[in-house]
Amino acid sequence: MIKVSGVSKKFKLYHTPTDRLKEKILKKKYHREITALDNISFEVKEGQTLGVVGQNGAGKSTLLKVLSGVMLPDEGLIEVDGKITGLLELGTGFDQELTGIENIFMNGTFLGMDKSEIEKKKDEIIDFTELGDFIYDPIKTYSSGMLMRLAFSIAMHAEPKCFLVDEALSVGDAYFQQKCMRKILEFKNSGGSIIFVSHDMNAVKIVCDSAMLLDHGHMLSSGDPKDIIDYYHGMILQKAHMGDTEVKVYDIADTKDCTGRKNPNASTGEVELISFKILNSKNEEILYTESEQVIKVIYQVKALKELSDPHFGLHVRNNLGVSVFETNTYCSGIKTFTLKKGQIAELIWEFFIPLSAGDYSFSVGVANKGYGKDAFEEYLLMAHDIEVLKVIPNDSAIIYTGVFNMKPKIKIQKGSGKEL
Repeated sequence: MIKVSGVSKKFKLYHTPTDRLKEKILKKKYHREITALDNISFEVKEGQTLGVVGQNGAGKSTLLKVLSGVMLPDEGLIEVDGKITGLLELGTGFDQELTGIENIFMNGTFLGMDKSEIEKKKDEIIDFTELGDFIYDPIKTYSSGMLMRLAFSIAMHAEPKCFLVDEALSVGDAYFQQKCMRKILEFKNSGGSIIFVSHDMNAVKIVCDSAMLLDHGHMLSSGDPKDIIDYYHGMILQKAHMGDTEVKVYDIADTKDCTGRKNPNASTGEVELISFKILNSKNEEILYTESEQVIKVIYQVKALKELSDPHFGLHVRNNLGVSVFETNTYCSGIKTFTLKKGQIAELIWEFFIPLSAGDYSFSVGVANKGYGKDAFEEYLLMAHDIEVLKVIPNDSAIIYTGVFNMKPKIKIQKGSGKEL
């Protein structure tokens, strides 16, 4: 368990190194203050994972350094029930001149393990890294991915009660990232607490029970990971938007879509989603369907100003909020038309649904003036989870596990025994 109450951290920035000396001698202010964390409070109980999201400079790494003890907070209280370790900036707690094995002992000691404990776990640590004979080489010869393998293995074998994960995981290859994620989930299921910082939003949705959004040291919102990430994406649209009208990001408590549901969204107020429905092959409105059927998604958007090059998108996500499919008219090469103020555009999307059984939500996006690869000058609307479609198993389909039915063509025959 880890509990954080009112934690704040500020840094002094000096224009030149001599300004620091001048300030001490002349007793005059020569610095400006940056607030990295401002009155942050949260609690992560045993067996829970908190995701921390935000853009660069939001305060995520500073928070982890304060939690790990690398930095002390200026204000506030941090309570931890047991040992806390973390995978923070690569290289922290390592000596570049020492070999991998020597660094196991040094970094293990840094993480609170005694020599006998490290000796006992050394082989397990080495086996998990899969570094082979490279473990006997100085780590200054390691790639960032190799160093991440070593750092992660040592940190997890230190048997912490709370584990901190920063973006360091992102430097590893896909295979080892998956191996680390399995280990993290095992740690969580055994009662460990995790604070997970990542720019991989799908990973946050899968791993985390809750999430919080940081921006310039402030906690903007906290709650369900899917809602927090939708809010975060709205903030990104704000910065990418080049139109004259401001994109406003609305929290889940402040919005209702055309179905009456409350969902977080981002909008300039220049378009309005006026209807949304899902139909089967008989054009009947549905809320559930068998897998491997054809459905239609139809929605209408009203322009509240003239749009010279409007484009419309659709995003399908599973019950965890993980993206299943996303595209838009611009990426699909569909030519649109000028939409005058007051006119309505009706979008008809026809899909084959090969998805496994489960609940799938549909989100709508509207933008203007496309350019480049999936980029727009104006982001007008992002409305999340407008409708949920329940997909039930198709008894005539093969039995399979996974996200969707790839419909394999399987051929079996007697082999000759010759090498293929």
